[in-house]
Amino acid sequence: MDRNTIIGLVLIMVIFTVWQVMIAPSPEEIARQEQITDSLNRVEQLRIDEIADAPTAAPVDLSGLTDSARQARFSSSFGEFATAAAGERKDVLLENDLMKVTFDTKGGFIKQVELKTYFKITENEDGSENKLPLYLLEDEKNRFEYTLPVNGVSGSGIRTSDLYFTPTVEGKTLVMRAPTGNGGFFEQRYTLTDGTYLMDYDLRFEGLNSVLANNGSPISLQWDNYLDKIEKNSSYEANLSTMYFHEMDEGTDYCSCTSSDTEEIDEDVRLKWVAGSQQFFTSALLADNGFAPGATLTTEAYDVDSSEDLKKVSASLSIPVGGSNSEIVGMQLYVGPNEFDRLRDIGYEMSDVISFGWSFFGTINRWIIRPLFDFLSSFIGNMGIAILVLTLIVKLMVYPLTYKMLVSNVKMQLLKPELEKMKAKYKDDQQAQQVQQMKMYQEYGASPLGGCLPMVLQMPIWFALYRFFPASIAFRQENFLWANDLSTYDVLTKIPEWIPFLDGHLSLFAILWALTTVIYAYYNSMHMDYSSQPMMKYFQYVMPILFLGFFNSFASGLTAYLLFSNTFNIAQTIITKNFLIDHDKLKAKMDENKKKPKKKGGFSQRLQEALKEQQAQQAKQQANKKK
Repeated sequence: MDRNTIIGLVLIMVIFTVWQVMIAPSPEEIARQEQITDSLNRVEQLRIDEIADAPTAAPVDLSGLTDSARQARFSSSFGEFATAAAGERKDVLLENDLMKVTFDTKGGFIKQVELKTYFKITENEDGSENKLPLYLLEDEKNRFEYTLPVNGVSGSGIRTSDLYFTPTVEGKTLVMRAPTGNGGFFEQRYTLTDGTYLMDYDLRFEGLNSVLANNGSPISLQWDNYLDKIEKNSSYEANLSTMYFHEMDEGTDYCSCTSSDTEEIDEDVRLKWVAGSQQFFTSALLADNGFAPGATLTTEAYDVDSSEDLKKVSASLSIPVGGSNSEIVGMQLYVGPNEFDRLRDIGYEMSDVISFGWSFFGTINRWIIRPLFDFLSSFIGNMGIAILVLTLIVKLMVYPLTYKMLVSNVKMQLLKPELEKMKAKYKDDQQAQQVQQMKMYQEYGASPLGGCLPMVLQMPIWFALYRFFPASIAFRQENFLWANDLSTYDVLTKIPEWIPFLDGHLSLFAILWALTTVIYAYYNSMHMDYSSQPMMKYFQYVMPILFLGFFNSFASGLTAYLLFSNTFNIAQTIITKNFLIDHDKLKAKMDENKKKPKKKGGFSQRLQEALKEQQAQQAKQQANKKK
């Protein structure tokens, strides 16, 4: 590994470190998030204690009660909705070709969604795997409830989660109605369509203008979603899970991904959609005409090692209601995978929930790398082979620059004997060595920085792929060689958890990348002069070990790409240096350059003058000390 490559890799390592530090919360933010989390925990515990302390009502047999009898029994607590205050709780199933949706008649909300074409993989202690159905919105702690301000009922109103809805199934449409004593009803209507995870969801207010207090005011909706641990790397999955939201007149934003967070939406801002999204799956609610102004979005982070839940995401929304005698509010629910094209077809920047990144690197992922992988996968059945082909394409694209880099390396190799003679001549004067070294570079047309450009140009691709593989569902549970999931780390063997930085396993792709990096470094060091910087010679072997801890728990798709990239680098270097570059001709050209008159000025000339001036000042200082 030549000096320029080492410098480039050191720069990458520094940028990675700075990036991680920049995105990490500050101590003040951590303290604020801990305060928010403590407050949320206290509120949630109070709610749980309230539910636990409340007397459990025995099942009520209403078969012998008339509507008027029910009205009399529950009117104080439910007003005109007293007839829906008790009933039979049961599950109702709707399905299409992609998912099965189970509804609960108490509350009329979604109890769970099973995705038919996706699965959850769990690992046994012996390393064997279990393939299980994948469910979303299945946690019993979840809430999806409206608060209806009802005349004659104290407080803020009644919660729809306390009402029993009467279900009616019509094909792939489910109608859930909570009747009132005056012949009206509150209705939730769900409609599934084949070929999509997007379901129509409409609210209907019929004959409620005299039932609801503050008629015409928005109806509040509270949506709490406890996200389940679905992927193997729960820590990374948690860092890609949060609450996203889209403002009608602005764009998409989100709560913190790495800590608990609360986003208060201004009273004059309306949202188009909200989405509780994790690494590869999203549950979103979209309003046809937008939600009423103002909202509160929160995420509550957990310790994934001790908690059964990945994270809690919540939305406090307001549903606009006009106050007429018959009114319909149109919405949609998306409960499914983070497939880019599917989300993009919904519109309103729904594809932003995929964690490709928001910066320049996110743009590269969305509009260059993703379409390229889609094209490759259209005729390549294995995503690992597609990664190999992508690596080859990248290497071919930058090969003209790589060739120039290798020519520069050969020039430095050919100059090595001359440099050694010069250093022997000025062995006691480091400043003179630097001046003469720069002079030789200028005379022979060589540059120690001539090989940096190809690496600099590839850095955006490396940073983009750093986010691409863990965010792209196309690599989820895709097998390649010994890796059974290219979106997460591969496991060569388990190791003790107490070993730092390795998280209890060894990744074979990461180890092979480190080994090929060492091989590449050794091959290049055979022709390099490290006499002036001996530590650089050893750092090139230490660097892969330092990076190994970073890549060991990262997506095997990325470490496979880095391994392929190293392999191509070694092959390109050996073939180009030994078969494509004529060393004799290059040396003759360098000798010819030395004979040519050199233009005065330029960076090299100014650098030499600066070194000479520094040398003169040091000599003057030494002379003054002798006096």
